[in-house]
Amino acid sequence: MRKMQPKRSKSDTSPEAQRVQYDLYRRMPLGRRLELVFDMCDTGRLLAMAGLRMRHPNTSEEETWHLWARQHLGEELYEQVYGKQNGFGPIKGRG
Repeated sequence: MRKMQPKRSKSDTSPEAQRVQYDLYRRMPLGRRLELVFDMCDTGRLLAMAGLRMRHPNTSEEETWHLWARQHLGEELYEQVYGKQNGFGPIKGRG
């Protein structure tokens, strides 16, 4: 089986530090790795929600969540899931 190599990108992390980090990930139990993935997803969602609240300061939490869902899913899938007439229109300024 061929060993996968990590993607190379510009980083402020030294190659040695990256090797140590990858080695730690390899030795980490699968459950812990999944926990880290879900934590990163939650963090990304929270950052996106914070950005939406900054751009739309007068929206309720529910409205902000629907703005995020529409942005995350795209117009077509959002409307399939939540319907066109849900009271939460498209994000203005996109397009």
